[in-house]
Order: sequence, then C-alpha cells, then structure tokens
Amino acid sequence: MPIVKNVSRAVSQLLQSSGCGCGISIVPVRCIGVSPRQVASDASFHSVSFSESDHPRVLITGGLGQLGVGLAKLLRKRFGKNNVILSDIRKPADNVFYSGPFIYADILDYKNLREIVVNNRITWLFHYSALLSAVGEANVPLARAVNITGLHNVLDIAAEHNLRLFVPSTIGAFGPTSPRDPTPDLCIQRPRTIYGVSKVHAELMGEYYHYRYGLDFRCLRYPGIISADSQPGGGTTDYAVQIFHDAIKMGKFQCNLKPDTRLPMMYIDDCLKATLEVMEAPAEALTMRTYNISAMSFTPEELAQEVQKHVPELQVTYNVDEVRQAIADSWPMNFDDRNARRDWGWKHDYDLPELVTTMFSFLGSDSRIAQAN
Repeated sequence: MPIVKNVSRAVSQLLQSSGCGCGISIVPVRCIGVSPRQVASDASFHSVSFSESDHPRVLITGGLGQLGVGLAKLLRKRFGKNNVILSDIRKPADNVFYSGPFIYADILDYKNLREIVVNNRITWLFHYSALLSAVGEANVPLARAVNITGLHNVLDIAAEHNLRLFVPSTIGAFGPTSPRDPTPDLCIQRPRTIYGVSKVHAELMGEYYHYRYGLDFRCLRYPGIISADSQPGGGTTDYAVQIFHDAIKMGKFQCNLKPDTRLPMMYIDDCLKATLEVMEAPAEALTMRTYNISAMSFTPEELAQEVQKHVPELQVTYNVDEVRQAIADSWPMNFDDRNARRDWGWKHDYDLPELVTTMFSFLGSDSRIAQAN
C-alpha cells in the first residue's frame, strides 16, 4: 500500500504542475492487485507449486451445509478431485473428509482466509457460510457477524485476487411488500429477518464490487432446497425435507406451517446444476448479477398428498410455529425466473412428482430393509 500511495502522490503532483493550465479532475482508481482493504504488513505466505491446468481452482466456504458437499462432488467430477477444496469450521464426517481436499477455514479470520486463497491458487470461490432464517432470528449478533462481516472478508479477498465469486441468495431476500405471485428479479425488497437483510446486503455489495472494482460476482436466489443427503438445518422450508424422514421412520408428520402456505421449491440436483451453469456462463451473456431460479411451487398439503401416494398410511397434522409462519408469509409464492432461462439457458428437471419419487428412492429402500430385518 505505501508504494500505491507514493505513486498516487507523484501522479497528483505531476498533474497539478502541468503547464497547460487546464483544470484536471482526478478520480479515484483501483490499482490491479490492490484490495479495497489494506493488507496486514505481517501477512505470511507459503509458495506451493501445482501443475498448470485449464480447470478452475475452487474453494467452498461453509461446505458442510446442505449444498456444499453436493456441490463439491459435482465440481470434482467436472474439474478433478484435487481442484476443489471443501472448507468449514466443523469436523467433517469420514466419508466427506476422505472424498477430497478439506481444510479448516473461518470466514471471520480475514488473514487466514486470504492465505488459503493465495496458498492454493484459488480462482473460483463459492461462499456458502451463513446462518439460516429461523436460526438467525434466534441469534441475531452471530448471524450479523457470519452473514455480513464474513461476506465483507470474502468480497475483499475475491476483489484483490481476481476471483470469480458465487454467493447464494434466497427467497428470504424479499419481504411482505414484495410482489409474491410471481416475484420478479427486480422489485421492492424489504425482508424482516436478519437472514433476509444480510442476503439483500450481499446482492447489493456484490453488484457494487462488480461495477466499482470489476469483481466477477454471480448470485442466484435459491428457493427452498430439498435434499436426501442432509438433515433439516433450521430453515423455514425445511418441513419439505423433514416430511420424508418422518414418513419413513414414524408414519406420521407434524408440519410447522399452515397447510396452504405456498413457497417455491427445488430439488438439490437442479440447484447444483443451476449454480454450475451460471458460473460457467460467458460474462457477456449475463444481463444482471443476481437471478431468480425456480422449478416448482407447492403447499405442505400438496406435498403431503404426493407423499401419501408412496406412504398411504402417513398421518399429517399441523402445529404452526408462529415465527416460521410469519417468515413464510413474507416470502414469494412463485419465482419469475424468465431472465435466467433467457440469458444462460436455465431449465429445471424435477417437478413435484419426480421430486417425491427421487427422495423415496434414496431414503425409502434402506429404511424399509432395516424395518423388515
């Protein structure tokens, strides 16, 4: 940073002493390789030599959540096992740890995160570290630190090292004053959860860094994501995962939302496919930096009816959680994702019947065998 300051001072003096007498307006410019944040002078680095490859070098933060492990598996098939590093602050399960590179990474530790990017020559960063809606409301200070301060660290590092950065957004980025059916890409966003507020902040900061510093920022607003590989993690849409586990294990399910609460949903394979597609899309094809993506939209009652086609004896009751219901009532009922389908060819594969059949194919057979034994 002292070198940059000296250069700026010399240029300023040179322009001010110009003999033409013209009034010259000096606008601030960002020098290549200089982060918006000043780098600590004691930052240490370790040089690691890798074989050159056309594939990106990928880091996934918050990688032990619902999407990170699946994304790592998809990207490793695409780019090679050793080109994709999964990271988190929790201890991974054995099958995750031995499936490919894993490291400890705390997004609140700026220096350590920066060293990871430099030492591993990262070129793509997927930032999944976040506290979800209901969990965030129970601990707002922690959600603010992880979802906002952590984002700032990632943005600065990505801008400094010219990374392609993906940050997921969500249906939670909208609020009760947003149009709900359908919800377009650009509209009023006034969420009433710290999770939603932090996601709107991420969308706007990413777009700002793109236009201010040239950061290749890309973002998708995810609907509720349904996966057979993970347990519910505190999100408002997690009922749509819990119902499958309860149907198989107990034959009964208690839903914490009203039966007619309609929300946009997506099977995880579609979600991961969309994430990879938008990251691989040519920059010139993108007319915006944040896109809605959608696949289906259903209510708890509609999902239960489809599940009962596979488990006819399933008993469904409703015990509404007022916090989650208030959150759901402020969210979109349907996403308008025409821009994603037009700009980079987004197309989903799973509708509700395919979703339910696929979930039972993963969860149902093993459980029925165990019950029979």
